Amino acid sequence: MTAPLPKIADDPVAAVSARIEHYSQIVTDWVRGNIVELSVAVVAAVLVYLLLSWLKRRAAKVARESEVRSAMTAIIARTLARTGKFFRIMVAIELVNGYANAPAPLARTVAVLFTVAVVLQVAIWLREIILGLIERRASESGSEHETLQSAMVLIRLLVSFALFAIAAIVILDNLGVNVTGLIAGLGVGGIAIGLAAQGVFSDLFAAISIIFDRPFKRGDTITYGTTTARVERIGMKSTRLRALTGEEKIISNSKLLETEITNNTKSVYRRVNFPIGLVYHTPVETAERVPDMLREIVEAHGAEFIRGGFLTFAPSSLDFQLVFDVQSEEVDEMFKARHAIGLGIAKRFAAEGIEFAYPTQTTYTAAPDGTLVMPYAEPAKAESAPRKKT
Repeated sequence: MTAPLPKIADDPVAAVSARIEHYSQIVTDWVRGNIVELSVAVVAAVLVYLLLSWLKRRAAKVARESEVRSAMTAIIARTLARTGKFFRIMVAIELVNGYANAPAPLARTVAVLFTVAVVLQVAIWLREIILGLIERRASESGSEHETLQSAMVLIRLLVSFALFAIAAIVILDNLGVNVTGLIAGLGVGGIAIGLAAQGVFSDLFAAISIIFDRPFKRGDTITYGTTTARVERIGMKSTRLRALTGEEKIISNSKLLETEITNNTKSVYRRVNFPIGLVYHTPVETAERVPDMLREIVEAHGAEFIRGGFLTFAPSSLDFQLVFDVQSEEVDEMFKARHAIGLGIAKRFAAEGIEFAYPTQTTYTAAPDGTLVMPYAEPAKAESAPRKKT
């Protein structure tokens, strides 16, 4: 049981001296009454401090020697290397506080400082882990390191502010402070900042989404809306592309992700549709052989035949359709294959006597009595031979 506080003297200096002497007496009595427990606790505390210090140095060495900064081992090592001295000291002191029956005022003081040390240390660890995982995920994209480095400044600021704001609220709550008003104030302030910088944050988070989710990367050819272009740079606010016609296209990251994007670079094959029109007087037997001819031509040029055959009766032609795949993601390879197969069809059809159709129209004229007048001359009828007289 602790002794009552001494009566405070009128002289401030004397009052402080009396208070210090009172606490000194309490500590002296505590040490004398718990000398064995205190000795064991102090030895254990020193060992714990030395162990934590050794782990910190070991983790720092592993982090320095790690060849891949984004490896999980390196992230964990950097996190442990951020263990602070204040945390290590307070862990050791809390161990003494728990096993040596410290006086109530001292125990409360140690508990408060230990809570502060733990909360701050956890915030530091979480910040290192979160930033490390962000860098690990972004490193898989490979080509957007410059954009990530620019964004990491703001990301680090936002993560640090969020974590340490939560840590401050937790500490104040453990000290008995009413944090309801503080939380409300932070919420209103956050909403105000978010509304003021809505466009900037929208494009920034869109850039981070592009880097992490990787719908496309630098050098890919994409199609959005009616535009087909090659990605040249993914910035924090906008993405710059080079259109196939040569001009530079600039579009904000948020608007780009709102549209449907076709990544042409990731195509495993290129599909080609070939319409073919033949004249109406093509013999049926010849038309029946057209699909086999098309298959032979396509396979002879190394492409994959998908389908080919009669499509419809057009106004001026018998329409056929050929579909084949070029097993390459390169557009140039598809163009070469389409060129070679098209000319191959022209050569084969010329050899077979098959004619391609072109737009034609036949006009029929009617006589006054309604009979059709053919648009071509009718062959003359042979005259009958004269009868012989008997």
